Amino acid sequence: MTNAVGDGIRINTRSVIIVAAVTIFYLLFSAWLVGFKTDQLVLAGIFNIAFFASPISRKFITGFLIFIVYWVIFDYMKAFPNYNYNTVHIADLYNTEKHLFGVHFNGKLLTANEYWRINGKTWIDVAAGIFYLCWIPVPLAFAAFLFFKNRKQFLYFSITFVLVNFIGFVVYYLYPAAPPWYVEYNGFTFHAHTPGNTAGLVKFDNFFHAGIFKSIYAKGSNVFAAMPSLHSSYPVIVLYYGIKNRLKWLNLFFVVVMLGIWFTAVYASHHYIIDVLAGIFSAITGITIFNLLINKVAPFRNFIEKYEEKIR
Repeated sequence: MTNAVGDGIRINTRSVIIVAAVTIFYLLFSAWLVGFKTDQLVLAGIFNIAFFASPISRKFITGFLIFIVYWVIFDYMKAFPNYNYNTVHIADLYNTEKHLFGVHFNGKLLTANEYWRINGKTWIDVAAGIFYLCWIPVPLAFAAFLFFKNRKQFLYFSITFVLVNFIGFVVYYLYPAAPPWYVEYNGFTFHAHTPGNTAGLVKFDNFFHAGIFKSIYAKGSNVFAAMPSLHSSYPVIVLYYGIKNRLKWLNLFFVVVMLGIWFTAVYASHHYIIDVLAGIFSAITGITIFNLLINKVAPFRNFIEKYEEKIR
């Protein structure tokens, strides 16, 4: 039972056994660690179907393993809440935000989140929801585009994306931070196991009589992970690689989406301006580290080249 895929992964008895074993282990371990969820079956099903369906789908899913690993790690973070390791920052972050970026309105000093909560408009609610729905689909669609256009750039983008996420995860554990909506609903008192909240995005759900954001935030790993805003990091990475690949007018779309996501993060009370800036800085840091690794560390560069051969 053999089927060569160029110089990449071959379908044979060994690869079938490995994929089956990894799939079973993933499902059992996930159920034990974070509890069984249909999402786990969907992920396992997508991977297996893509891996065995055809040579090109096998290359595609092999390339996207980087994103799958990220998703699995993000899901497993539920088992290790960051508030168990460091103090959650609530009042100090709120007061710092107000001090640095406070807005004077009707004789009071408000955070930008509080200002927009009072002065929101229906058309902004709708536009903001549309922008926030782009935060994962746009990077994944861009990754798919790069996969078919330039495999090396696809790998560069994918690894940079995951590296930035890991930077964010490290900060989450070093500096657990409550989002603005937490202060609105709970004040400055810490409550562990607080469930996710759609906050200002509920207006989008209500306008369309749908539970889109409600279902998304019900799956969140930890609400005390507002710093940095990875929502704000992703479009920076996309724009950087869009510019590198000279995508011209498409980069204008990326700029609009980026600014829209940054604004929505604050408008919908999911992040402070400080969180957004930290997200931007995390993206720049991750991009810089990746460029240093690819240009200065030969073993890392060789690994990328070998991985590229598998999906070419």
